Amino acid sequence: MTSLADRPVNPVVGVPVAHESAALHVTGTALYTDDLIVRHQDVLHAWPVQAPHAHALVRDLRPAPALAVPGVVRVLTAADVPGVNDAGTKHDEPLFPSEVMFHGHAVCWVLGETLEAARLGAEAVEVDYEPLPSLVTVAEAVEAGSFQGGQPTVSRGDTATALAAAAHRFSGELEFGGQEHFYLETHASFAYVDEGGQVLVHCSTQHPTETQEIVAHVLGLHSHEVTVQCLRMGGGFGGKEMQPHGYAAVAALGSVLTGRPVRLRLNRTQDITLSGKRHPYHARWEAGFDEGGRLQALEATVTSDGGWSLDLSEPVLQRTLCHIDNAYWIPHVQVHGRIAKTHKTSQTAFRGFGGPQGMLVIEEVMGRCAPLLGVDPTELRHRNLYVPGQSTPYGQPVRHAERLRTIWTQLLDRAEVERRREGIAAFNAAHPDTKRALAVTPVKFGISFNLTAFNQAGALVHVYKDGSVLINHGGTEMGQGLHTKMRQVAATALGVPLETVRLAPTRTDKVPNTSATAASSGADLNGGAVKNACEQIRDRLAEVAARKFDIHPDDVRFVDGTVTGIGFHDRQMSFAELAHDAYFQRISLWAAGYYRTAGLHWDSARMQGEPFKYFSYGASVSEVEVDGFTGAYRLLRTDIVHDVGDSLSPLIDVGQIEGGFVQGAGWLTLEDLRWDVSDGPHRGRLATQAASTYKLPSFSEMPEEFNVHLFEQATESGVVYGSKAVGEPPLMLAFSVREALREAAAAFGPGGRSVGLASPATPEAVFWAVQEGRRALTADAEMPPAPATTAAH
Repeated sequence: MTSLADRPVNPVVGVPVAHESAALHVTGTALYTDDLIVRHQDVLHAWPVQAPHAHALVRDLRPAPALAVPGVVRVLTAADVPGVNDAGTKHDEPLFPSEVMFHGHAVCWVLGETLEAARLGAEAVEVDYEPLPSLVTVAEAVEAGSFQGGQPTVSRGDTATALAAAAHRFSGELEFGGQEHFYLETHASFAYVDEGGQVLVHCSTQHPTETQEIVAHVLGLHSHEVTVQCLRMGGGFGGKEMQPHGYAAVAALGSVLTGRPVRLRLNRTQDITLSGKRHPYHARWEAGFDEGGRLQALEATVTSDGGWSLDLSEPVLQRTLCHIDNAYWIPHVQVHGRIAKTHKTSQTAFRGFGGPQGMLVIEEVMGRCAPLLGVDPTELRHRNLYVPGQSTPYGQPVRHAERLRTIWTQLLDRAEVERRREGIAAFNAAHPDTKRALAVTPVKFGISFNLTAFNQAGALVHVYKDGSVLINHGGTEMGQGLHTKMRQVAATALGVPLETVRLAPTRTDKVPNTSATAASSGADLNGGAVKNACEQIRDRLAEVAARKFDIHPDDVRFVDGTVTGIGFHDRQMSFAELAHDAYFQRISLWAAGYYRTAGLHWDSARMQGEPFKYFSYGASVSEVEVDGFTGAYRLLRTDIVHDVGDSLSPLIDVGQIEGGFVQGAGWLTLEDLRWDVSDGPHRGRLATQAASTYKLPSFSEMPEEFNVHLFEQATESGVVYGSKAVGEPPLMLAFSVREALREAAAAFGPGGRSVGLASPATPEAVFWAVQEGRRALTADAEMPPAPATTAAH
């Protein structure tokens, strides 16, 4: 048995290959959940009845008028639930609520012969509501004392004493928005019951096992009576980790009650108004620096907007607190977290899972404080990077911390930062109404689930008599390339060509008790399980080959579909021949693989331990150009150096880095969720319900020049084939865009001034930042020079 990180001769991992479904995607032949209904007859369609209030009691619900609509078959209500009327794991999310908790909350579902019949039936359902007072903003929730879940604290040292002794002391607050997942495929489930009473649910879900469990408890069944399959998703980004379960349960309930297949697919407006988003946050902070510009202390309170139920808000908040240091050593830390309960959609997982929110706080501190310290922001960040031997505020050693500075140096060199800064200074001097700036920001992101139990995975690998291979694993494919990497892992472990390995859809009756495909852990966990299963089979085959070659099994080699021994040049056999021989010797050609991440410990009560297997590192530099009249801007160039260990699939990894960066830039600069906060009849309604009102990144927002480099010689021990996660960490590389916009806005004013910038930094927000800089310039021109001072700010 080799170590997890060792690679054999001629590995298939590390080779750039196209996504395993790329041809299907571009030809439109890839099937998704909603495409499967054409294979079935008598399919019913589900449509929600959505409440027009942010908060209200359901006094009476009368489905009879809907049943009079032609084509309506049934109206599903709480009275129809044979098990538990709850769509979550914390029993705070009634599937059919008696109390409306957000504008658009679905109070019942109508099943129709056609989608139009179901829609018209939903319009006919009569509901009497008693409106109640609502809390729509974080500020309203804080004032009302409306919180939910735990209120954790991460602390180290003595912040009060350190702040009092700091040479420079600053404070501020920041409110920043959430983000809509806007996956191309909306939530979709398709359920039917087979002749044996087994409930089969095809679902666009990142967590098939949890979908299975929720469907079972709603129906009053055991898990073995429900099978969930996820063929593929048209995007997930965390939005399909917890949120699909209720929709799957509605479809399954409808199928059980009617005996017919039920399809539930949300249209775009329904998806945006019903499903949760990235948590918006409010943060209040105070930071102290020494004379050398080194962080001495950080004290902060961060409040997330959890919406109406807990969902994943508690682990999201924990990750926020565990990432508020980003890549910087802070000797004294005290950060308090809390979750506001508001009358909005229940906010949920989103790529980065709270990490981006925490890291944004410290990047705000750096960006605001650098001018006041008289230090270039790039230098301030570099000066405070972790070095070997230091630990995080929650007590985890920062292993390979030296990579941060190496990556930083490589990036500045590859991006020609010094040369470009000279060009930017010349441009700005010649253009009073247009300014350019660049910023450099780092990333340190912990990889593993906060909940230690989730850090396990299974796989099922079959080798057939002809030498072909079929693999099942517990991870789901949402376009990120996980299945592609798993094929490469299997081909490498068995020593066969990639084309001989096929992957079957993710199903709960093949690999049970799976964790969500989330936390950037899909390749680590499932890759470890696939490798384990393949090695079991390979070891059995080695025994067969050893007997044939009259050598020791340890001396058998599997390379490119050929089996031979060390030093052999004239005796070999094909992998297919060996599989055939093994079958006739009654040697098992299949195996169940398992992997659990070792070395993890996390005490969530004390917020102490080592919750992460390792840290992913990276850095980016972005250059922007801002129009002083409108605040409109161009992203001229972005350069990235990112650590993915020894890449399993370089083409996939570069694509993930590019996509993650652009999604992060969207969150930080464009995507602006707006709710009606008035006291009018539409209070609590989400105003940005479509792409027409919710601005998404497009080709025009991509960097005009985009350079991505994978950090080299970066083997990560203890991880499958020495690789590192790539799903979430690149999103935070987009901080360089926001910080470049801040510096460009500041360039319209005098030097040494701290410029505030709202988040998202939309053109409007940038315009007001530019105006702030210009006002400071005017004020400086009208005032006599101030005497020099060394007082702390």
